[in-house]
Amino acid sequence: MSAAPPHAALGEEASRAGAPHAIRQRTIATRVTVSGKGLLLGIDAEAEFCPAPPGTGVVFERVDLDPPVTIPALITHAVSRPRRTTLRVGDATIDTVEHCLSAVVGLGIDNVHIRLRGPEVPCGDGSSLPFYEPLKAAGVIEQDAIAHVHRIAEPIVIEEDDALVAALPSEEPGFRVTYELDYSAVSKPIGRQTREFDFARDEYGSEIAPARTFSLRHEADALWKAGMCRHLTARDALVIDVDGPMDNAFRFPDECVRHKVLDVIGDLALAGVRLQGKVVAQRSGHDLNRRLARRLHDQVRAAARTQVAGAGKVLDARAIARIMPHRYPMLLIDRVVEIEGNRRAVGIKNVTINEPFFPGHYPGTPIMPGVLLVESMAQLGGLLLSQTLEHTGKVAVLLSLDKVKLRKAVTPGDQLVIEAETMRATARSAAVQCRAWVQGKLAAEAQIRFMMVDAEFQ
Repeated sequence: MSAAPPHAALGEEASRAGAPHAIRQRTIATRVTVSGKGLLLGIDAEAEFCPAPPGTGVVFERVDLDPPVTIPALITHAVSRPRRTTLRVGDATIDTVEHCLSAVVGLGIDNVHIRLRGPEVPCGDGSSLPFYEPLKAAGVIEQDAIAHVHRIAEPIVIEEDDALVAALPSEEPGFRVTYELDYSAVSKPIGRQTREFDFARDEYGSEIAPARTFSLRHEADALWKAGMCRHLTARDALVIDVDGPMDNAFRFPDECVRHKVLDVIGDLALAGVRLQGKVVAQRSGHDLNRRLARRLHDQVRAAARTQVAGAGKVLDARAIARIMPHRYPMLLIDRVVEIEGNRRAVGIKNVTINEPFFPGHYPGTPIMPGVLLVESMAQLGGLLLSQTLEHTGKVAVLLSLDKVKLRKAVTPGDQLVIEAETMRATARSAAVQCRAWVQGKLAAEAQIRFMMVDAEFQ
């Protein structure tokens, strides 16, 4: 992603729209609500899917919390939990997002705001149909913005024990997933299954969306003993015993591998981009899928940082000075090259030998002070927060720093590419994750909390 807004992976309808550069971003035409109990926790939940403007991406909001917490569906917010994919910002979490995200991808939806009441996404029957069908009925519409498609250029291979997942380049347009499932040693009804799904050729709604999550009987018993899935019976969930499904039946002879494909699609949506290429998986679960999503996300951001120097100016020095109270020698952002609403910003600081701090830090060995690296990241964070209406006329005053790491010396001639991402924000305070790179190498990072103060009091 060349410093472009994050989007979901390439969906079936979008893939058929033509070459990647011709695809427009998409959102839903009207609001739609899905309700029910969560899969593992069994707590009542309601998810309201709302249209969102271009560049929003897929964003959850826990509206049952006070104050509400926004959690973008990005791998940077994923945490490791068994048997599902969970997102977290601060103490707020959302469990089991993969089936919902898979449906969003399957419909080629780039931008949607999901207002969630509950700690887990509703599960329905354990497939993507409870999300796919209402979203399709709501209608998917094109927007006045070009969708960005990330072409996988370098192979990524992740192996662990006998499991593997890989993202590979492909000259063919679109996105393909091939999954090999081997339960032959533990379950005769499942055995060995292989499935390839090609978004450019196959129908997600009929071939993948109906495939339900499954477990072997001993796995279901273990979940029950752990206090999970207590609201489900074998009629509600696909539990497989030695003779096959208990009180149930397969929807497809290879339903299990189809669901694994569904999971891969949902988990890789956290990479935050549409994808062109192919993914191959063998015995891969959520953990390996998320690791691949992180590697893809890193690959995309690395490509963006190599191109950002030639990008256009979103805010030049004069525009920045109109927003920020800082002046020479303490204004440490030269320009902003990208702003995605109040979610993310990318800025530039060109470090020259004429900086006023170099004569004293240090004579003969000029190094940019680490505290000024942090200050430059904080200034970009303040610029990002200034983009929201509720922060108009306010100044972001640094309140605290956490997880500060200085990883590389910055010297004259370096160009700092700084990225700020909003973790959470209210009218009075905010937290931002910031990172700074030099030539693609991480130079500094920090989590920065701000207090929003009326500008006239500064």
